[in-house]
Amino acid sequence: MTSRAAAVVLRLAGATLSMFAMLYQLFAIHIPAGYSVVNFFSYFTNLSNIMISIVFVVSAVRLINGRRDPSATDVAIRGGIVVYIAFVGIVFNVLLRDQDLGDLVPWVNGVLHFLLPVLGIVDWILWPPRRRLPGRVVGYWMIWPAAYAAVAVVRGAIDGFYPYFFFDPAQAGGYGGVALLCVVMLAMFLVLAYGVRAVGNWLSTRRWDDEREPQGRGLRSSDG
Repeated sequence: MTSRAAAVVLRLAGATLSMFAMLYQLFAIHIPAGYSVVNFFSYFTNLSNIMISIVFVVSAVRLINGRRDPSATDVAIRGGIVVYIAFVGIVFNVLLRDQDLGDLVPWVNGVLHFLLPVLGIVDWILWPPRRRLPGRVVGYWMIWPAAYAAVAVVRGAIDGFYPYFFFDPAQAGGYGGVALLCVVMLAMFLVLAYGVRAVGNWLSTRRWDDEREPQGRGLRSSDG
């Protein structure tokens, strides 16, 4: 199997698994139990899985159509979403693994919190971006998690729904505890963002260096 074909298979398989798992949880478990559909799509995990699935499908279609040169914006968006899905895997396994997951089906949990974060990172490593990412993209990547945290806290104060315990003042030791945990998580986001950018740029440089050599020509079949 060529590098391009492998990229297409991994991305389409990942997107299919993610969407199937999420829709199964929504229609087989969540809605029949009387839970809110709006709340279902308020979890960072679900939103990040939707984002990475879209990126996987778009990039796979680009490869199928023979397009191998995504724009700088495409690469920046892809990098940011890799940060988000990687954060999902890290936070779940560090902070939420022992939390009560309610009616979340175990295999769905495995797909959304483990498999897709792993696939997102593996895809970034195996098929790094064809363009180097400037330092300013990290600032843009931070906008979404910061906005998400702010909306989650404000919404919870209004209607009492908190997607995660660290947004709930009753569980986090008041609003001071919430603020502290949010700052810690945003710091984790920042470190992870710089790490994803550094790895992407390093691998991108190595790939372009390889492509200058005759034996590296075959790598042109994958995109970033």
